Amino acid sequence: MNLKKAMEMLRKSGYKSTGRRKDILTFFEEADGYRTAKELHQFMEEKYGGISFDTVYRNLHLYDEMKILESTELNGEKHFRMKCATHHHHHFICSNCGRTKEINICPMDEVENKLKDYMIEDHKFEIYGLCPGCQVA
Repeated sequence: MNLKKAMEMLRKSGYKSTGRRKDILTFFEEADGYRTAKELHQFMEEKYGGISFDTVYRNLHLYDEMKILESTELNGEKHFRMKCATHHHHHFICSNCGRTKEINICPMDEVENKLKDYMIEDHKFEIYGLCPGCQVA
């Protein structure tokens, strides 16, 4: 997902295209991996002094609900990143810095064989650990 497509999705869903919304999406488009609401708030605070956590959380929730962002939980805190939309894949996520690496294998073939009588609606496969940069730090 890129900024242009995300803004288009917002407009088509009846949401205004504001500078704040664009800046939030730009933050995630430029981020290398998952980021927290706190990191977003600090980024937005530089440009919009006094911006509330409520505004940040409300927009994060909207973008997550619209599938513009995807989320995961790291160290007991929700993290967000721009939704990957190019092809089906999963991620290795660094539990220290939040960087991600695509994993182009999917365990669902094996799982579907084990759950023949079940209707699988969705799945998410993530591997957590330390990226090479965080291992030496």
